[in-house]
Amino acid sequence: MLRIYGSRPATAVCLLLLFTFFLTGQPGCAAPEEEVAQPTAVPATATPEPLPTAVPNSVYVNAAEPLGPINPLVYGTNFGPWVVVPFDLWPAAEVAGIRFLRFPGGNWGDLNNLTERHIDQYMELAEMMNATPQITARLRGGTPEQAADLVHYTNIEQNYDVRYWSIGNEPSLYPEYDTERYNAEWRTFAEAMLAVDPDIVLIGPDTHQFTGNPETDPKDDNGRLWLQSFLEANGDMVDIVAVHRYPFPRGMAGDPVTIEDLRQNSQEWDQIIPNLRQVIRDTTGNDLPIAITEVNSNWSKAVGGEATPDSFYNAIWWADVLGRMINQQTDMVAQFVLQTKDGAGGWGLLARSEVRPSYYVYQMYQQLGETLLPAQTDLPGISVVAAQRADGSLTILLVNLLDTAVDAPLQIVGQPMPETAEWHLFDPEHAAEPVGTISFGDNNELSLPPTSISLLIAAP
Repeated sequence: MLRIYGSRPATAVCLLLLFTFFLTGQPGCAAPEEEVAQPTAVPATATPEPLPTAVPNSVYVNAAEPLGPINPLVYGTNFGPWVVVPFDLWPAAEVAGIRFLRFPGGNWGDLNNLTERHIDQYMELAEMMNATPQITARLRGGTPEQAADLVHYTNIEQNYDVRYWSIGNEPSLYPEYDTERYNAEWRTFAEAMLAVDPDIVLIGPDTHQFTGNPETDPKDDNGRLWLQSFLEANGDMVDIVAVHRYPFPRGMAGDPVTIEDLRQNSQEWDQIIPNLRQVIRDTTGNDLPIAITEVNSNWSKAVGGEATPDSFYNAIWWADVLGRMINQQTDMVAQFVLQTKDGAGGWGLLARSEVRPSYYVYQMYQQLGETLLPAQTDLPGISVVAAQRADGSLTILLVNLLDTAVDAPLQIVGQPMPETAEWHLFDPEHAAEPVGTISFGDNNELSLPPTSISLLIAAP
């Protein structure tokens, strides 16, 4: 894995572009002595007709202008030694569609030391789930030597080849830390870990409740913004910039969250991701990959409500949020968390003996194509993600946040309108299952059921 070193600016830019190629599939740079191929000129007579623009009150998909690969690491969750996957749910975990597993999730890793046994068992689960692993070294209460030993055991002794590493969890909540202390310690830990394995990819700072609004984003007691201060001090060493976000409850009182709260909230992600990119660009002068390594609708242990993390509507909210992050070309996303019993909170995709509704979001998304396509809609309460599979199949995932059915005219440009499409549905009556074939008539109109996720798969 390539690293970026601030002491060599020209090399840094080239390596950054190469790393961008790794993550996005877009070309970056060539060595100075290489001859870069120039695009072939297109005769004026071969200029293609301009593509139609989006029609109001419809769902628009542009199949002619792909945006690049969808990073499979957006399909992630958190896991830790405090998480227990019941034996009966191992088959469900295996086929969950999780492709990125952050360990140990939450603040467990800043209260406890990871052992060799923890690492071994975690790696077994990651392999079973076909998930890319990421490990967080203990910062608060830990030492650089312990972090280095953890890397040594994992990647040198056991040859697990874990590429993604972070240091500490939500340092913006450490009562005895300010940004200066954290930034200095993070760098010391990072240097010790890189001395063991210089190919690891560092993720940070995993601060809490980022939105990109400097009035509300976390600051230390001296009024310094945690994320900006971290990037100023360690932007030359961090490879992927990560933050966390739980929008509810809005205060410590923990007022109940409603369906309407979730319905209105998901739109904030169309601002959070651009805000994060802008902060990185303004602070470091570079465009670094971004990650949301902890996210759910609610940070409290609330369960049993109409919009708590264990609810059906939370799954609808999460499908919408995840789709918005994919459309914003986020590089990593880790939902919180893989499993919890009700008494420990309703966040888990898995409960004690059954899967929770949000589990089915991944059942739908794992059928989405690998190449992102431009897609948009102005229909109230509807969101869309479109992609193309390697075999040319067009996939369109639509979320209806409303409690009423919505008729959605479909406009596809860049390829002929398909005659039919397979329809997979998640709603109160269907658990992310195929429900038949849609035939498109003259008006190409879809009828989206209330509070639902629909996935259309149209063969080439």
